[in-house]
Amino acid sequence: MIHFFENQSKTVFAVQTQNTPNSVGISAQDISKLNWLFADSNKIEKSVLTDFFVGPRATMITPWSTNAVEITQNMGISGIIRIEEFQKVAADFSDFDPMLSQKYAELNQDIFTINILPEAILDIDDIAAYNKQEGLALSPEEVDYLDNLAIKLGRKLTDSEIFGFSQANSEHCRHKIFNGKFIIDGKEKESSLFKLIKKTSQDNPNDIVSAYKDNVAFVKGPRVQQFAPKSADKPDFYEVKEFDSVISLKAETHNFPTTVEPFNGAATGSGGEIRDRLAGGQGSLPMAGTAVYMTSYSRLESFDHAQDNRPWENGMAERKWLYQTPMDILIKASNGASDFGNKFGQPLITGSILTFEHEEDTRKLGFDKVIMQAGGIGYGKLDQAIKKKPQTGDKIVILGGENYRIGMGGAAVSSADTGAFSSGIELNAIQRSNPEMQKRAANAIRGLVESDVNPIVSIHDHGAGGHLNCLSELVEDTGGLIDLDKLPVGDPTLSAKEIIGNESQERMGLVIAKENIDLLQKIANRERAPMYQVGDVTGDHRFTFESKSTGAKPMDFALEDFFGSSPKVVMTDQTIVRNYTDLEYNIRNISTYLEQVLQLEAVACKDWLTNKVDRCVGGKVAKQQCAGPLQLPLNNCGVMALDYQGIEGVATSIGHSPVAALIDPVAGSRTAIAEALSNIVWAPIKDGLDGLSLSANWMWACKNEGEDARLYAAVESCSNFAIELGINIPTGKDSLSMKQKYPNDEVIAPGTVIISAGGNCTDIRKVVEPVLQRDGGSIYYINLSQDDFKLGGSSFAQTLNTIGKDAPTIKDAAFFKRAFNTMQELILDNQILAGHDIGSGGLITTLLEMCFADVNLGAKIDFSVFEEKDIIKYLFAENIGIVFQAKDDATLENKLSANNVSFYKLGTVTADEMLNFGPCGLSIPKHRDIWFKTSFLLDQKQSKNGTAQARFDNYKNQALQYTFPTHFTGKAPITSSAVEKPKAAIIREKGSNSEREMANAMFLAGFDVKDVHMTDLISGRETLEDIQFIGAVGGFSNSDVLGSAKGWAGAFKYNEKANTALKNFFKREDTLSVGICNGCQLFMELEMINPEHEIHGKLLHNESHKHETIFTSVTVQENNSVMLSSLAGSTLGVWVSHGEGKFNLPMGEENYNIVSKYAYEGYPANPNGSDYNTAMLCDKTGRHLVMMPHIERSTFQWNWAYYPKERNDEVSPWHEAFVNARKWIDKK
Repeated sequence: MIHFFENQSKTVFAVQTQNTPNSVGISAQDISKLNWLFADSNKIEKSVLTDFFVGPRATMITPWSTNAVEITQNMGISGIIRIEEFQKVAADFSDFDPMLSQKYAELNQDIFTINILPEAILDIDDIAAYNKQEGLALSPEEVDYLDNLAIKLGRKLTDSEIFGFSQANSEHCRHKIFNGKFIIDGKEKESSLFKLIKKTSQDNPNDIVSAYKDNVAFVKGPRVQQFAPKSADKPDFYEVKEFDSVISLKAETHNFPTTVEPFNGAATGSGGEIRDRLAGGQGSLPMAGTAVYMTSYSRLESFDHAQDNRPWENGMAERKWLYQTPMDILIKASNGASDFGNKFGQPLITGSILTFEHEEDTRKLGFDKVIMQAGGIGYGKLDQAIKKKPQTGDKIVILGGENYRIGMGGAAVSSADTGAFSSGIELNAIQRSNPEMQKRAANAIRGLVESDVNPIVSIHDHGAGGHLNCLSELVEDTGGLIDLDKLPVGDPTLSAKEIIGNESQERMGLVIAKENIDLLQKIANRERAPMYQVGDVTGDHRFTFESKSTGAKPMDFALEDFFGSSPKVVMTDQTIVRNYTDLEYNIRNISTYLEQVLQLEAVACKDWLTNKVDRCVGGKVAKQQCAGPLQLPLNNCGVMALDYQGIEGVATSIGHSPVAALIDPVAGSRTAIAEALSNIVWAPIKDGLDGLSLSANWMWACKNEGEDARLYAAVESCSNFAIELGINIPTGKDSLSMKQKYPNDEVIAPGTVIISAGGNCTDIRKVVEPVLQRDGGSIYYINLSQDDFKLGGSSFAQTLNTIGKDAPTIKDAAFFKRAFNTMQELILDNQILAGHDIGSGGLITTLLEMCFADVNLGAKIDFSVFEEKDIIKYLFAENIGIVFQAKDDATLENKLSANNVSFYKLGTVTADEMLNFGPCGLSIPKHRDIWFKTSFLLDQKQSKNGTAQARFDNYKNQALQYTFPTHFTGKAPITSSAVEKPKAAIIREKGSNSEREMANAMFLAGFDVKDVHMTDLISGRETLEDIQFIGAVGGFSNSDVLGSAKGWAGAFKYNEKANTALKNFFKREDTLSVGICNGCQLFMELEMINPEHEIHGKLLHNESHKHETIFTSVTVQENNSVMLSSLAGSTLGVWVSHGEGKFNLPMGEENYNIVSKYAYEGYPANPNGSDYNTAMLCDKTGRHLVMMPHIERSTFQWNWAYYPKERNDEVSPWHEAFVNARKWIDKK
């Protein structure tokens, strides 16, 4: 039966209950609970609602529903199987995404009914015909192979077997082109592409621990501290242990799913890449993500407008986009990737964006098939870095979500309104993103990785090819028998083929010894991670799916038959020399040129991307995108600390050069590597350049004339340059069908290699930022390319609708290496005050950007030092180079000269907000606004209530300025292990992601800290009786479904043991509590802070109606808070990251104990529009504190995105809050 509820905002909730013979509907008690959960709703006593509604497609249970149903279960309501949200619309309403939603003429009892029966297992007579019908992309040779296999086996192959073979042997999984033979211009090449890449690791093994044979690459890391609970299967206390680390590097692309449905496509791209970093060795842990987006032009302004402002967007006629416009893709894809990281709890710390299209000689180029790359870094333990071999009798386990019809060709789907998608093939590329589910599985794996003996034998992520790929690779050395009945099914209409082949996300497959199953089950239950024992390792070298109940075997192959002996792919191509039109320009137009270049998405401000993505979660972010008092996204690389108390970390950066590669693929690859390296040079790396490893991700339109030849040249060049530099490429991926077909047209994406660099940063405190310092030495330039200034492939060329004839390369690898390592030595010696790479937009952009992130900052430059006299060339050429400011000119020049590194002294820093060179003076505020404008236009598409305009108006007027407490020394507290420490606990729910940084802040202040999950409180395993200080942590409990912390509050409200434990804790007078972010939302929802009020304050959606992340400042008021009264009068920097942080306080200000306010009233410094500018509140006693800002992520000087540079503190002033809590308890 389906029951309908409607709340104050006119949202209708359709609640489906199980139809059992004895079902009597929903009880009055359950209706009351649901009315509370749906925000004061009422049950509509009708079985049919006869209005028009928009809601989710009937065929896919949304992740929102999965979370909503689980919330009801945790509140003691049973029998609900699906809940979805619907909005009432007009009859002619069409403004919805047909890929995700559909329009309903009425809501009735059949809206969730799918009249499809699971298809029976098919024996296939004609494999060639079946291949064509299902779009399996098997080659004629592979069809022959399967025909012969059927003869050999003496039976017909099943649909599952043929589908499974096509998945396991697909280009995506087997990289057939990279392993194939290339014949270029009639000559067979000696080496495959893969061998060229592998040669980098053979010649320069450096610190590689694992390459090419696992989900990630591992390189040796330093010895660091693990801060974790002693055990993971019960509430337990945190402890510090040392271990030898490995650093993981990985990048994945999710191009087709992002083109079709960008939000879920990019979200699951990010999720898939996180799963890769969970699946290294016997398990490893993700730390931080990166993202790259490439699309065709966004056409941000109307056509008439753009003729004047963005003329480059009119060089090629706009296409009738197949799925989504480039602008939709930019907004939705970045929303999706951000949302996944935000909810999983992974910060995104660096990235890149490029928009491009071009038509010349009747050939159309552009990223119509988009590139969405998710990359990242992580770590593991050296002694767990290599997978073990499964033994006969070991158990095969799946952690995570259920099976849905995702990634399957040709499935039956309800036709969208337009009928355009009735084929269903593309609809099945739509992914289903559930980051909270993945977090639960990850937490279970984390518990095993952090234990002294990790019982995981082998682990694999679920991605392309679903169970088929994941489970077959787990047992490829031994064989396995999988029980079809044990595989979790979320959609009862799935056939056997669809159950074993679908690509539902958020799942991990692992092999574990039988005796360790109970431990994993306990941990999984505690983390609420669904766990399924699905099979056994057999040792018979067969791979079989069998239903124990029916005996049916949809798949029964010998492993050697399954993995096949696919014939080697042969790529035959001719080199085609394309002569692109050269640039024509006039020096008189230089100011127009500059203004246009500054507005290209690749050059312009990326604030619209960074303002919505968490850049601080975990409390280990040492360098993210934003820099300076104005917090503008300008930093060169991202850096994560490997532990809380040390200075060792991991740095990562990105480089690419696809437009230059159109002119010369050899130069393009060298430039892509050099760009990544010129970004990461600002972080001190162990062993300098030798300490770096690269990931190379290849996106190319193979099998198009001339493209395979270009690909070979590009890969060979990439390999050669890495070898010359002495570095390796131990990981990467390829996506080689980068062409978008239209009914009468096609657009080829420029062949692209994206390089991700990673390495061990030896001192996270010494990373150089691109912000000039007024009291330092001169500004210098090094031309790392050692090539003449060339404009081909530049952003400037793009604005003129040309590509150009000549692109710069890197001429001298030895010089590059010398310059890189010399800069590293200077950075370690504190001789570099500021530094920036030269990338998109050229030297002029670099110089401007180095003046943008502060106020009263400018530079006086003398370009007469250059041999080149064409000002357009040296200002706009994108030759790889670096610009930096010395601490002391003589010291720097002596060092560079001694190491034979040629340089140019360009000028000095000023305080007049002008960039002066010769006769020309550029106003910094004016050009900063031009540079910010594109971000503002994109931000308008994603922010509500005029907040994009407010951000544009205010960003330059809200510079960070601090007042530190006069008594603050910066010293960390000294705690004695001889004295018994007071006990604290962090409380977390499924979806929480900030427990480690909160626990660390408590631990450093001198508490013994216990890890407590809601399941511990609900079950009675934990009562909080011996705990004096609790912290309710940040994150996205239940994915924020039905409102932030609503489900978490429901679990406390409607579970007797949890409710009693919390009430008793708050009744005691020797206790303190703090709720941060999601924990603040929890305590406000439970009405714990002002229990004396009749009308209670709540937290609402931010004014912008989007997630907000900012390093802002707050002023601590005079207050009676135990934790923060000693900081009254201070104005301090602090991280903020939330979606629902607006304090809605219905009474007058005098009724609240406001502990701190945002230092500026306007958005974005006040990121949410809170009443009275409130950032923190406490109760009347001062013992219970709630706040939206993350003081626990702002513990160390290196945590702050901008810290007073003259200070050298062990901890920031915020740590005093936790020390005050301990001192108060010590006195009790």
